[in-house]
Amino acid sequence: MHVGLVMECDYREGRTQDEAFDEAFTVAQLADEKGIDGVWLAERHFAAPATPTDPGGAGIPSISSVPLMMAGIIAARTERVRVGTGVSVLPLAHPIRLAEEASIVDNVSRGRLDFGIGRSSFPRSYHGYDVPYDESRERFAEALEIILKAWNNYRFDHHGHYYNMDDVVVTPRPYQQPHPPIRIAANSVETFRIIGELGFPLVTGVRGQGISQVASNLKIYRETAAASGHDVDDAYVRMPIYVGDSMEEVRADTEESTMRAFRRTADTYIRTVEAEGANASEERRQRAEQLLNTTYDDLLVDRVAYGTPEQVAERLISLRDDLGLTGFIMEPNLGGTVPAERVQKSIRLYAEEVGPAVRG
Repeated sequence: MHVGLVMECDYREGRTQDEAFDEAFTVAQLADEKGIDGVWLAERHFAAPATPTDPGGAGIPSISSVPLMMAGIIAARTERVRVGTGVSVLPLAHPIRLAEEASIVDNVSRGRLDFGIGRSSFPRSYHGYDVPYDESRERFAEALEIILKAWNNYRFDHHGHYYNMDDVVVTPRPYQQPHPPIRIAANSVETFRIIGELGFPLVTGVRGQGISQVASNLKIYRETAAASGHDVDDAYVRMPIYVGDSMEEVRADTEESTMRAFRRTADTYIRTVEAEGANASEERRQRAEQLLNTTYDDLLVDRVAYGTPEQVAERLISLRDDLGLTGFIMEPNLGGTVPAERVQKSIRLYAEEVGPAVRG
């Protein structure tokens, strides 16, 4: 049972970039020292803080635009915690470069890299990279094919729709053989089906979908994997988790930040649906509608695990058993405005009291 946390590497309002990096590395060191199994580096592009000329900014600011670079630094500063990408967005980088960078991190960490990959469910980053979002699924599939060729073969050729290469040798070779574990992110029904067909472990979240929808999607993943002849049933859930001494303390710490995050998620879905027009998926329309009408108390029931160590452990154990999960990835500061010392206290309680109970 994996007990991990995701690092969005928030760039807090009123703080400097130096302070944002210091906070990120402090969290990674804390995870390493307290027994967290893995830290997962998010990929966030163009997530700049608000300025006088751009007061809206870009949502929650972040310094984590190149997760594999951050992963390498964290790997060099830690001893035992696994370091993952959560996720590397394959269509936005050349697959050979990603294979090389991931191999370096795997070697620096002495085999502690987990390669989490996805294509992102929002088009904003694609616009900045001048990559058509409607090509994202095909680009993702071809990039994954190339990365696997690079790691599973000493020399290889590839001739596809987006990339062509001959007699390529990727160095260094991965430390883990044949390559670091690969885990694919899934949020849409179709992606769960595709990952099942490919036979890979997956990670999904509950921010944009409730627990009942996650259960339904996991059923699709498992049925598709079995029908495709794959003996795989390996699913992590990423969810907002916050641990405090009392529910009153937790609510005081998190309510404003949490509601801010979910309102922003709903707004992002709405903008995406508007941009896609007639091509927008009904799934996204429904998610936007649900989130617009969601209260903090609704979230406590269906989309977060907040409470005392005992309450959070009970919640996660129930989800583990009901959904057949193999891991949890904590979102420790949903909304990005909970004070750093409070976030670190929550992480310590999660590591020391919740984690052992969930692992059983």
